[in-house]
Amino acid sequence: MERRMARNFLVIDPEERPEVLRGLASPLRVQILKLLHRGIGVSVNDIADGLKLPQSTVSSNLQVLEEAGLIRAETQKGRKGNQKLCFSTFDEVLVMFREDIADASANVIDVAMPIGLYTSCEVSAPCGLCSTAGIIGLLDVPGTFLNPDRMNAGLMWFTRGFVEYQFPNNARLAGRDVTELEFSLELSSEVPGTSADWPSDITVAVDGKEVGTWTSPGDFGDKRGVYTPDWWKLKGSQYGKLKSWRVTREGTFVDGMKISAMSLRDLDLSGHHSIRLKIEVKPDARHPGGVNIFGRGFGNYDQDIILRLTTAP
Repeated sequence: MERRMARNFLVIDPEERPEVLRGLASPLRVQILKLLHRGIGVSVNDIADGLKLPQSTVSSNLQVLEEAGLIRAETQKGRKGNQKLCFSTFDEVLVMFREDIADASANVIDVAMPIGLYTSCEVSAPCGLCSTAGIIGLLDVPGTFLNPDRMNAGLMWFTRGFVEYQFPNNARLAGRDVTELEFSLELSSEVPGTSADWPSDITVAVDGKEVGTWTSPGDFGDKRGVYTPDWWKLKGSQYGKLKSWRVTREGTFVDGMKISAMSLRDLDLSGHHSIRLKIEVKPDARHPGGVNIFGRGFGNYDQDIILRLTTAP
């Protein structure tokens, strides 16, 4: 669990680190960083082949990234002598002004939860779990969701039902008042195979209270997910959409759009030692199109389920 939750963040003031902004200012260099983001060393030749670019072009851009501290290079022995392998240095880069950096770090509490560490579940087939190494248990057998290996899951899917997670309420432990609660995760609908036109109503509840429903437009398989392992067939779900449920004093928002009047006052977080997140496809949903939940090692966003609590200064 600790390995999965380890993340490397770089927080910069643009006035102090212009070389980092320069490194990120090129679409080509961003493509290179995406290739390196899996955490596996990639050679200069492999990067050039993957992007279909001359080695000289790749090398000059790698130098810019290395000077900015965004990548590191190691020389290792290969089949034909030594080769230079490149690695991404950071998982995320945040650009903030100095006066905001201290405020943000002091007033924000993040907790990451691997998708397989749910505390309760009730699902119906078709359903399944995968780790980056392979399929966990048996496909389309709901009992597999109780398999102890579920903690390694990076992808799960089910047609009806729910999974529920229990996060520590670290704001209560620290004696802080929460001004905003946010969950972010990568989701899509679920259909045998894939279909971009397959709507599904995915409902989120916090501490047993429904905060709102988002309708996923489809199950996406037109191209391989950025982090989806090569062994996972292209006929399967490849990636989802990164969605954010945010609960404030004014109501609940999905990606900035208000979807319900459920507010922080209704949740009464100060009265609970933990925060329970339930992700559900309800049996009476208007669009009961199932759900895929993507975690670390799958999809387009290499992240667990993130709980972010913003607290009063």
